[in-house]
Amino acid sequence: MKKFLILLLLPSLILAQKPQDNRATNIGRIGLAVNSYGQIGNGFNPSFWPSQPSCEFPIKPVRTRIEHLFNGGLWVGGYGKSGLSVTTATNDRRFSSEFTQPVDQGLYERSSLLESRYYSPDAISHQDFYCDFTDTNTINPLTGEPISGHNPLGVSVHFETYAWQYSIADNFVILNFTIKNVVDVPIESLYVGLVTDLVVRNTNYRFPAEGSVFYSGTGLGYIDSLRLHYAFDAENRPSDGPTDNYIGIKLLGVDPLLGGSLDSLNNYTVYQVWQFRASTGDPDLISPINDQQRYDKMRFPFPAVKISDLKRPGNRYTLLSVGPFPTLQPGDSVKVAFAVICAKKYGTDPQTDDTPLSKKLLIESAMWAQKTYNGEDRNGNGILDPGEDLDGDGKITRFIFPTILPPPKVRVIPGDRKVDIYWDKSVEDVIDPVLNKKDFEGYRIYMTKHGFDIGYVKSGEDPYILLAEFDKPGNDVGFNTGFGMIKLSETVTFPDDTVKYYYKFTVPNLLNGWQYIFGVDAFDEGDPVNNFPSQSSIRVLKRVVPGSLPTSDKSKEVGVYPNPYYAKAIWDGSGGERERKIYFYNLPRKCEITIYTLAGDIVDRFIHDADTYSGTDIQWFQVYGDGTQKFSGGEHAWDLISKYDQAIATGLYLFTVKDLETGEIKRGKFVIIK
Repeated sequence: MKKFLILLLLPSLILAQKPQDNRATNIGRIGLAVNSYGQIGNGFNPSFWPSQPSCEFPIKPVRTRIEHLFNGGLWVGGYGKSGLSVTTATNDRRFSSEFTQPVDQGLYERSSLLESRYYSPDAISHQDFYCDFTDTNTINPLTGEPISGHNPLGVSVHFETYAWQYSIADNFVILNFTIKNVVDVPIESLYVGLVTDLVVRNTNYRFPAEGSVFYSGTGLGYIDSLRLHYAFDAENRPSDGPTDNYIGIKLLGVDPLLGGSLDSLNNYTVYQVWQFRASTGDPDLISPINDQQRYDKMRFPFPAVKISDLKRPGNRYTLLSVGPFPTLQPGDSVKVAFAVICAKKYGTDPQTDDTPLSKKLLIESAMWAQKTYNGEDRNGNGILDPGEDLDGDGKITRFIFPTILPPPKVRVIPGDRKVDIYWDKSVEDVIDPVLNKKDFEGYRIYMTKHGFDIGYVKSGEDPYILLAEFDKPGNDVGFNTGFGMIKLSETVTFPDDTVKYYYKFTVPNLLNGWQYIFGVDAFDEGDPVNNFPSQSSIRVLKRVVPGSLPTSDKSKEVGVYPNPYYAKAIWDGSGGERERKIYFYNLPRKCEITIYTLAGDIVDRFIHDADTYSGTDIQWFQVYGDGTQKFSGGEHAWDLISKYDQAIATGLYLFTVKDLETGEIKRGKFVIIK
């Protein structure tokens, strides 16, 4: 049966949850759905998907709709008060969770970014999700329904996810589970695992509702030395669209640390696979249907000699588990952290191939996820060596990066076929607490390629172009250009802005009326002693539309472009009548624009205010902008929709522009050809 249909028919807790209990990461480049019952991915549930990604990568600067995960969730198994029990957040026969929450709780968010509305000093990352749930209930408090077949182990779980928008971390999300014994007897032989149904598909071309055709094309692999299993599209056909991505699930670490070091943890890690709902066939691929069989999957690894066979297309569940932990006494806890990693395939091998070279970016990202987990424990030996206790609290602090520079403060001003980019130098005085010195090196300036927003950039292709790089002279990092070309003779401030801007970079020869995103980041010298390469700050992005400046000069004619306008102009996008646009240019700062037919009937009338105009009065910018786009002030876009909400016909149209400050009226005409 198709998974999509099963999800609609079963009385799943996914369907019963409150909307606030389901969120998706939008920091970094992974859009990973998370809920407050220990699950990741949303099962392509039509209540959430496709507006909410399941595990989409990349989601920035525009969504690609390349998905990597049907669903997944926590498994906890061991011997407790009622004997053997395995509590699952999901499995291939039950998409709902055996974990529950009180009705007044949900999934919460916090952020370490000062500018975020979720800012909290307790945040670990740029976007934390966190919640608490338990397996102690046999009736769901939210729905009042019995949880069929559930034998509670007696644990509560605190679940946190971490996502960053640093360049070295924007393609992994960390899942951190704390499992606590909340009953009055010990739990023996405890295992903790993360089960996943990985499916790598480009949903622009193939859809979950297609059932087995959609799910059966995934190849799998496992790298035991990294505690990393992964999936890729092993079936890609020309009609499937580009899916040259990997998704990986990596066990980062546990506390208490089994085996005494992170390397020894490999001996306690188990990788398992089974065919979706298989009841016959290869005994190693039969789906577990009860607690004993699920516990055995958590304890015994999939045969190593058969792992290479998993590269062939299939529809399979995967499990990465760790244990056994020492006896978990009442009130005691264990911590287990995983990473969900997405990366583009490297090199030019066919998309369906899985080679050491093609996994280059996946492995690099896995290493950065591990370094992030290690935190102060740089060598992963489980103890604080001399010089590692950076915060002086006498214990290992996990989930921290090598110090990365904050971004500069940036202002971008669009003009006629150009933009001026200004930024400050506050980042140059930041002291790295690890190196105990300033380690700023330079700046990079980027812009998007033409048509990045309307599909002229291929799926997965980097939409940004590096325009320029400037850095300090006299060392081995960068080009040693110095800052003379961009440094202003005097600092600049703006009326509504107290920042002192020290640098300016002008980008000429732009196309008026096109949308661009410009970015500036700072980068540091790196730390060769600790083998950390030079890293960039968060890239500050500004969305702008170049065009004519506002003017009340009587000698300058107002006009329209393109004129004539031909239906489906190159910048229109693919949304039909309501995503068309023309621009009026050389407008006064405040004016009234009126459009007429040759017979003198008013087609439309609207006000232009250069100080507040953002384009969001038409659908094009509602779809392809984000509300932050800044215009030059002398232009206004119109969607060719009349005041009666009708698309205008082919013909010659007249217009007037009345300057609301001087009363001056200018006239013009334009032609529409459909």
